Amino acid sequence: MTIHHQATTSTDALQDEWDAWHNAHEERRADRHGFLAVTGLHFLDEEARSFPDAPGEWTSTADGVVVELGPGEALEVGGRQVTGRHSFGVIPERAGVTAYFGDIAVEVAKRGGYDIVRPRHPDNPLRTAYHGTAAFPVRASWQIDAQFTPYDEPRPIRVDAAVDGLEHVYDAPGEITFERGGSRFSLVAFPGHADGELLVLFSDATSGVTTHPSVRSLTVIPDKTGAVLLDFNRATNLPCAYTQFATCPLPPPANKLPLAVTAGERVPQ
Repeated sequence: MTIHHQATTSTDALQDEWDAWHNAHEERRADRHGFLAVTGLHFLDEEARSFPDAPGEWTSTADGVVVELGPGEALEVGGRQVTGRHSFGVIPERAGVTAYFGDIAVEVAKRGGYDIVRPRHPDNPLRTAYHGTAAFPVRASWQIDAQFTPYDEPRPIRVDAAVDGLEHVYDAPGEITFERGGSRFSLVAFPGHADGELLVLFSDATSGVTTHPSVRSLTVIPDKTGAVLLDFNRATNLPCAYTQFATCPLPPPANKLPLAVTAGERVPQ
């Protein structure tokens, strides 16, 4: 959900652009192996465990995640078939590997310092019954010119997660400031998923009323001067709005806005 600076457009053009963007976002969300397909969140330790929604017995070791596949079981990993004992190696924080067992995708990842296994089944009822997420009306007034100011050095920011007892640490590169209704606000920015992108996690006065209680997100790209467009029309729900098996980060305290952001995606039904 990348936001680019754009010239002033007509209401119809703005709506058309948003529709195209949101339709693409919904397609990714409802992908056959997307978050709506997740059937479990399994935390690993030194004890070998099997799970009802994935093959094999799984262990977290000093050398990384290991699976012991039983007779007749095989996983496709990196384009090749593996059987018996397979080591995924040490997985970095917020990274992951996807293995396949027939139509099932098995995500092997590290979140909050823990190795996890998160199977994804295309026939999960949460996915097959999904009919989209409603949003506020698109308004140009929620496209706000802002300024990104980098810190002298990235600052490690610890935030809670959607899973109790789990925490995430992000090296925040700076802050984004903007004005609304005569008041000035600042948002701590985290690194985005692609070069040049910034991720903004926030909540506001609509949280728990018409929007998700904990968090929504924006992805933005500052230009070389730090100028950035905050298009709150493109505020989206994180996976934790849909499934209990998500480890989504929650906003830092500075990003809990006291104003009502009546833009972007609403609480899912």
